[in-house]
Amino acid sequence: MAAGRSRLEDADWWRGAVIYQVYPRSFQDTNGDGIGDLKGITQRLPYIASLGVDAIWLSPFFTSPMADMGYDVSNYCDVDPMFGTLADFDEMMTEAHRLGLKVIIDQVISHTSDKHPWFIESRASRSNAKADWYVWADPKPDGTPPNNWLSIFGGPGWEWDGVRKQYYMHNFLTSQPDLNFHNPEVQQAVLDAVRFWLDRGVDGFRLDTVNYYFHDKHLRDNPPMIYDTETAGLESDTNPYSMQNHLHDKSQPENIEFLKRLRSLIDSYPNRTTVGEVGDGPRSLTTLAIYTSGNDKLHMCYTFDLLGPAFSARFIRRVVSTFQDTVVNGWVCWAFSNHDVVRHVTRFAQTPAERERVAKLAISVLAALRGSICLYQGEELGLTEAELAFEDLTDPYGIRFWPAFKGRDGCRTPMPWEVQKQHAGFSEAGRTWLPVPPEHSTAAVDVQELDQDSVLHHYRQALAFRKAHPPLFDGEMTFVETHNRDLLAFIREKEGERLLFVFNLTREAQDFPLPATMRNCLPIPMPGFAPAVEGGAVKLAALDAFCGRV
Repeated sequence: MAAGRSRLEDADWWRGAVIYQVYPRSFQDTNGDGIGDLKGITQRLPYIASLGVDAIWLSPFFTSPMADMGYDVSNYCDVDPMFGTLADFDEMMTEAHRLGLKVIIDQVISHTSDKHPWFIESRASRSNAKADWYVWADPKPDGTPPNNWLSIFGGPGWEWDGVRKQYYMHNFLTSQPDLNFHNPEVQQAVLDAVRFWLDRGVDGFRLDTVNYYFHDKHLRDNPPMIYDTETAGLESDTNPYSMQNHLHDKSQPENIEFLKRLRSLIDSYPNRTTVGEVGDGPRSLTTLAIYTSGNDKLHMCYTFDLLGPAFSARFIRRVVSTFQDTVVNGWVCWAFSNHDVVRHVTRFAQTPAERERVAKLAISVLAALRGSICLYQGEELGLTEAELAFEDLTDPYGIRFWPAFKGRDGCRTPMPWEVQKQHAGFSEAGRTWLPVPPEHSTAAVDVQELDQDSVLHHYRQALAFRKAHPPLFDGEMTFVETHNRDLLAFIREKEGERLLFVFNLTREAQDFPLPATMRNCLPIPMPGFAPAVEGGAVKLAALDAFCGRV
């Protein structure tokens, strides 16, 4: 890198980057309707920049009926009036770039809303110009759907249409019909939508359900599957979807060539990136390896592997080791929380008293892993999963499976900014789209700004620590033997700098005997943690961390 040149000016800026996910509905409302908007994001960009992140990722803000909170798009090339205008978007982009932040936006192209003009035309007849733009199939002789595919949101993955007298496929809501990527015209249409945003200057795309684009042309049934409860994240045995091995309704080989077309388009614009969401059960890392190999498909992917209930040395080592063994030249984006899963402080903390300690330890672990990392708004405040009443729910997934599964609204509640203000400063509306829990108000940004020991300050320090040590961007990562101790230990190294990290994720004090080759280890102050080194061993308290130069 040239002297004085920012890392974010390089083509590989995304490698090791810290990405902050903004859920627009819940970030900041500026027009008093109880729903966040683009002007609100612009207003709060200085706060995001103060965290020390490299980029923001915006969940969907496109024109939509909002049946699935914007993941049902009816116009890929415009802003929903709920969030503002294209001019508001351009203003936000300008301010983000002024502050040194890259902007990544969602692209939800595996399916559209049933209100999209493409689908309205497609369902009108079997002979119109867009008749084959969606996945249509005849019923079985007895009138039932063409196969056993299921919807993630419950019930069959097929919906009957009385006009065409055929079923159409939907992986999610019945109002989210799947596009037929076997049709080259569909591929070109979605690529044109991507180009629209590239021309507006966006720096990258988070590709929703990137392995769902193609389906099996022969519509073969999926076989049954027994899933691993330890790795279950969004899906669980409350949902029959998890009981199938999804061999035929997603992750099809034809997707590879489309991803190459997409990458070719992306590469025609300088310094852009892609991060794909891969939800493929036990095959997620294998799919990730394929999708990020060869520098001609996706730049990086993230999976649900660390979005489950496990927070242990054994589990994290297993996931990361499997990634390293499986993904030869690809890149991963790690995350503990997002808009689809229970917030990780709630998942990982065993008691309320340890939540703050767990929040600090979790970001320290994440910041030390090899890969890029994604933070979800509010986790830097140590926010817990909100407990909502059924009548407050808006998520169709939670409404469908209540009370066995409460849906995703609990992690989507509004961002708390100011403890003394109505709705914690999120909105001046009488009622917000989801309520602000009282426990979130007391954890508001303005409260934590005044507390040097807060989770917020720890996040800033942990990310500054990451930036201060080049091995943490893209250096090699090698696990260290812990001799049956339940510790997570590894070395990150690059250009002669070798850093040893040891994390105790248990609730008991543990010693880590330094290997003979590391006895001269020089402890490095790590934000929030300072275990002693005595008698050739690191003395770790419960939920503790250590870093040393070896």
